[in-house]
Amino acid sequence: MSLPGNFQAAGIGSLPYHEPEPALDLIFQTMPHLPHWPQLPRRGHQEHFVYQSLFPLVHLGLITDREGEMPVFSDDQADWADRLTAFYSLYLEAEAGDQEALAAFAIPRSAGVGFYALLEHLETRGPGEALFLKGQVAGPVTAGLYLSSSSGRSAFYDPQLRDLIVKTTALQARWQARELGRFHLPVLVFVDDPALAAYGTSTHVGLQRDDLVAALAGVVAGIEAGGGLPGAHSCSGVEWPLFFAAGCRILSFDAYNYFTSLQVFAPDVAAFLAAGGVLAWGIVPTYEQAWQETAATLAAILQAEMEELARRGVDRERLNHQALVTPACGTGVLAVDLAEHIYQLTAGVATLLARG
Repeated sequence: MSLPGNFQAAGIGSLPYHEPEPALDLIFQTMPHLPHWPQLPRRGHQEHFVYQSLFPLVHLGLITDREGEMPVFSDDQADWADRLTAFYSLYLEAEAGDQEALAAFAIPRSAGVGFYALLEHLETRGPGEALFLKGQVAGPVTAGLYLSSSSGRSAFYDPQLRDLIVKTTALQARWQARELGRFHLPVLVFVDDPALAAYGTSTHVGLQRDDLVAALAGVVAGIEAGGGLPGAHSCSGVEWPLFFAAGCRILSFDAYNYFTSLQVFAPDVAAFLAAGGVLAWGIVPTYEQAWQETAATLAAILQAEMEELARRGVDRERLNHQALVTPACGTGVLAVDLAEHIYQLTAGVATLLARG
């Protein structure tokens, strides 16, 4: 299955609207070749990207979630073993191809109205100029560090809780790929994992590289099982080869603020591109600085960064052709006018660079 490239514009996920219609209007206007479903966190905590991805664990009683409180695993409950049995039975049925079991890992409409709005848009109006469709799922590291056990320990450090997170996000990514795949276009599903930046820091010395790669690879396998193409996004400076090792085919990164964290891995980037991978350049800042930039200034920054990678041995032709243009991160917490400006800038940069 072919991958996108040639500086097509794409989005990360979240937008600051309360309803999906204006979000979809903006997406199809600025990113017509690669539209995504909009996450709408201003609708409430149920639209938080971790909640969206792990709702099945809430539904099965494995996570206790109350508005205004941090969600925690219910691993101190007397019937925890029974709840685990119910989960793994459902998981095995879904893995075996039972579509009803797989649907149990879906985002409910109450937590992902933008996903269903995109499906309905495609059903009633068709894909328009779309060449690809994009979904996104919470990364297992971010989810594992956001959630905690009943004792207060980050869930990622508990092998059993980490396994629940990986299997749940993998099946939801598989479900997304299957649902979006009904429209006969290639589907990208990005693993959104900003907390991977914790690896190597003094506050998270317990994070092990093998565990991180295995967790990411589990979600990648779920995307591929659904017929999708696996991508990854992080808006921090991380050890980027972790995503490559996990099998991600597209890397979305904050090129405006964290390019230096990528350039030090130039040999790994060269190998990633040589294997057909794509870099999604998050060159449009997702804060007030965006008002100070134009499509031309941002295109110039991106071109200079590509030249730097080329100087470090990355093939220039691959950099040109295996590239997307995106905002640096999601825009769900921004003012509406700023988010709209960021999407317009993204479209403008993509147009300038595609022209050469």
